[in-house]
Amino acid sequence: MKTDSKPYKIREKTEKDAGYRSLIRAELADELYDGILMIVVARKKYRDPDYSAKRLAEDLNTNPRYLSAVVNSRFGMNYSSLVNEMRIRDAVHFLTDKRYQDLTMDEIGRMAGFANRQSFYAAFFKEKGIAPHQYKKQHPSK
Repeated sequence: MKTDSKPYKIREKTEKDAGYRSLIRAELADELYDGILMIVVARKKYRDPDYSAKRLAEDLNTNPRYLSAVVNSRFGMNYSSLVNEMRIRDAVHFLTDKRYQDLTMDEIGRMAGFANRQSFYAAFFKEKGIAPHQYKKQHPSK
């Protein structure tokens, strides 16, 4: 049996030159940044697997391209990466907190906001370099 060192289809990050990023007024960028923090982070919308960048742009009454530019410039990543980073942070908490020790990996993935097991495992592996169940074994519940 051949083992692949990259069990998940993870694409390398590529730099893109998007000229429209520099066209956004600083005040608008600040306003959108604050809105992103309020909605995605404070209200934990990242836990909703159906909450998209398009929906966030609608909630902020802005253009999806402007939203994308602000996420890229202020967070240094795209919307999906931002959301997955927060989901993984929650998943790590669930994996290492004894109150959640009886949950399955699927339940932990859903609680963190992933739509399915595959997306949970792929995002977790990309961020941490190991699968969630391996992480749980290496970091006993507290």
